[in-house]
Amino acid sequence: MSGLRAAIEQAGVRDSATLSFHHHLRNGDDAMRQVLAACSDMGLRDLHIAPSSLFPVHGALIPFLENGTVTRITTSYMTGPLADAVKAGVLAHPVRLQSHGRRAAAIASGQLPIDAAFVAAPAVDAAGNLSGATGPSACGPLGYAMVDAAHAAQVVALTDHRCKTVPRICIPAERVDQIVAVDHIGDAGQIASGTTGRAPSENGRIIADLTARLIACSGHLRNGFSFQTGAGATSLAVARALAPHMAARGVTGEFAAGGITGALVDMLHAGLFRRLWDVQAFDLAAVRSYARDAAHLPMSAERYASPERPDTIARQLDVMILGAAEVDCDFNVNVTCASDGRIIGGSGGHSDTATGAKLAIVTTTLRAGGHAKLVDRLTCLTTPGAAIAAVVTEAGIAIHPSRSTLATAAKRAGLPLKSLQDLRQLAGPPSQPGRGQGRIIAECEAPTGDIIDTIRTA
Repeated sequence: MSGLRAAIEQAGVRDSATLSFHHHLRNGDDAMRQVLAACSDMGLRDLHIAPSSLFPVHGALIPFLENGTVTRITTSYMTGPLADAVKAGVLAHPVRLQSHGRRAAAIASGQLPIDAAFVAAPAVDAAGNLSGATGPSACGPLGYAMVDAAHAAQVVALTDHRCKTVPRICIPAERVDQIVAVDHIGDAGQIASGTTGRAPSENGRIIADLTARLIACSGHLRNGFSFQTGAGATSLAVARALAPHMAARGVTGEFAAGGITGALVDMLHAGLFRRLWDVQAFDLAAVRSYARDAAHLPMSAERYASPERPDTIARQLDVMILGAAEVDCDFNVNVTCASDGRIIGGSGGHSDTATGAKLAIVTTTLRAGGHAKLVDRLTCLTTPGAAIAAVVTEAGIAIHPSRSTLATAAKRAGLPLKSLQDLRQLAGPPSQPGRGQGRIIAECEAPTGDIIDTIRTA
């Protein structure tokens, strides 16, 4: 802790500073807790933290919110005890919930200036280069930290592994101001956590099969095809369901992208894709692939999805597979709040990729946890329905009214088409929306930076 405290002092961190962190270790991260514990012990207060995402493990930060060390948060995703504390009103200022692309653009443009970026580095080589490809906490490419390191006033790396060389350099030494040795930065075994760690249900497998068939008839499944899945179990199952269709047609995709999984690695190795563009690894198979596969390429969050760049990977996607907590009859999607109003996530790359892809498909069961997922009114708006081409459920597929060509192709393929209103009825009575009536505790940004919804205390 003494080395970390000295690094914080040398970085010039003062009260009200903005500190950034990345989430590549996902629910295994321990770097953020260590940094904020040191800040708290130093008496620093009113800090603004800007982590790329927050997970249940970050419930350990609640004491730092309660004692005033942290009073502001900007992030792209939050779930678990910390999110519950925010919903209860523990922060004096509303959280800013941004998409991954919006966060990257805000940092790059200076709209979200970072005083000090703290990078959990699984490995540091003799020259001071940072890598996520090796070490006991190897987590894959450091795509979110790349943006922070490129633009922060100070960059401090925390590492538990020094070595002569690394197989892949994520952040070059010239962008790093200090390197601090710590006992551990976290547990990489927790990378495949939450939705990424679940097997699909029987209904999920039905949805994955229907989705693969919809892609197959859409006109997009051809040589040079580009593809991404979200982090949900059903979304990830679509990749495995799609592989036989690609193999049967002899299709070789140009790339698969996003948070990379073992399923996409298998498709790369099978020759179904020429390359993978990876902003973060969703499981350890993807971590291993990044260390050894030359065609497994890292990308920064800015290259991935910044709305300020015309060349992003998100804009090059043919097909994007997305999850949903709720969908309304206008195809609007919520992945931010549960039906009872709890904060259970945030856009992440949801709205970025839905907007950028030619064919954005939402996969969802009709019900989950005793609640209808197709609703009359969303608890929180994450992604506007105009960006969504289709919603696939276990009971059938709804095609957006603007996609008549897709609807015709799906009908010819014998797919079970239904209106979203009919699927809504099959889902059963919706819960009462859990929108709070108290003060605003979070503001949800679109990729453009506009506020598209707010979250309130109960």
